Amino acid sequence: MDKMKMSNPALQNGLDRISNLIPTKPTEIKKPEGTDGTSFKEALGEALKTNEVAAPKLAVTKTDVPQLKFSNHAIERMQSRGISYSPQDLDRLGEAVKKAAAKGSKDTLVLMDQSALIVSVKNNTVVTVMDKNALKENVFTNIDSTIVM
Repeated sequence: MDKMKMSNPALQNGLDRISNLIPTKPTEIKKPEGTDGTSFKEALGEALKTNEVAAPKLAVTKTDVPQLKFSNHAIERMQSRGISYSPQDLDRLGEAVKKAAAKGSKDTLVLMDQSALIVSVKNNTVVTVMDKNALKENVFTNIDSTIVM
């Protein structure tokens, strides 16, 4: 090969490899027209200060029982069967689910007064609800624990 081509890589492939590796200073960032020059961070901070709404404080009970959710299916079953729960019942149910979680349960059957509930412990969700009449001759599958209240 020719000595001149070996010594000058720019001539060999038509590119100056070294100049492509040298970092260049960034050009000035153009701000869109109509902006006052405040950064997004500053604008967000101001918006949060001026639009601050007092969020409702959640009451934390002394037992720190997580709030149970009810699936749409469970809500439909409760409505069609005329089942309702008082806040005290929901607290008891929450305590029961907390105990099941402590034992490693994933899906539990809760037998409560005049009804039965299937609860997904890991999702903290009541999956379905049955009244006392629906309990007779019923087979419960895919549960790993039962709580009798």
